[in-house]
Amino acid sequence: MDFITQLPVSNSFDSILVVVDRFSKMAIFIPAYGTITSLELAQIFVSHVFSKHGLPVSIVIDRGSSFVSSFWTNLCQQLKISRDISAAFHPETDGQTERVNQILEQYLQMYVWLASKNIKTTRPTKKLSERWLGPFEVIKKVGSHAYHLKFPQQWKSVHPVFHVSLLEQVKQSSIPNRHQLPPPPALVEEQEEWEVAQALDSKLKRGKLWYLVEWKGFRKDPEITTWKPASNLTNSPDVVKDFH
Repeated sequence: MDFITQLPVSNSFDSILVVVDRFSKMAIFIPAYGTITSLELAQIFVSHVFSKHGLPVSIVIDRGSSFVSSFWTNLCQQLKISRDISAAFHPETDGQTERVNQILEQYLQMYVWLASKNIKTTRPTKKLSERWLGPFEVIKKVGSHAYHLKFPQQWKSVHPVFHVSLLEQVKQSSIPNRHQLPPPPALVEEQEEWEVAQALDSKLKRGKLWYLVEWKGFRKDPEITTWKPASNLTNSPDVVKDFH
């Protein structure tokens, strides 16, 4: 049993209490507050866990002020529940809950597309000239109509706060990893540069060497492969080396 804290406020809640059954691996997610007291925690446990599943034989919990309070200890004694507090040097004691927490935190992350109309881009082909860039993770809300986005290091020259009218929420598939979204392009000298995945072919055109390339994030898509002069692949020496 553990908490995920410091989440964006939703219906006045800013945390989630995660309870995992060690036998069935079933998880219960309960909205809570970061300032929860031991009394409130006991009431939540009775309302959401005991009322549906009865009393557990034992509880594994992370060390924390709300868990180790005298009230919680007395409550467990009255209910004949054995408390096993995770040792400071053995955090794996509550490893099941930690793993569930990691998965839940991934689902809680919000990603958005960013409209490209106000950002200069140099696309390798018109077919890559999408109306939206990204997806990007939302870090926080700024004011009432803007959001702060998490950009890759290459985008450090771009101001990361955008009005909501320039954003569109990413609709993730219900099946994990079913559709891998293409990564955002890198920025080289404040210009957008799409990464080359591999070279498929080469030819001489007017005495200059050209390569047929696949773009990272769009591999195995014949409609996206394009011919580019060798001078455009100066930042991809490994791709050229692998081709030859």
